Amino acid sequence: MQISERGQVTIPKAYRAQFGFLPNTEVEFIVRNNELVLVRKTTTQNQAIRALRGRKQTGMTTDELMSLLRDGH
Repeated sequence: MQISERGQVTIPKAYRAQFGFLPNTEVEFIVRNNELVLVRKTTTQNQAIRALRGRKQTGMTTDELMSLLRDGH
């Protein structure tokens, strides 16, 4: 593995899958025992909730959802 001119490296797919590094996963580097370690950045509960906001796909239009809320069916 090489570091590009811009300081970038590619995490191999097998490692991304094994450690759950999905697209948009925030990571950080930590110096531990004179080594540089890549870890998933810890998130607060509010950050986790904000990340999920607006993601659920229901297959229904806004009008259909509002009708369910209003009519209670």
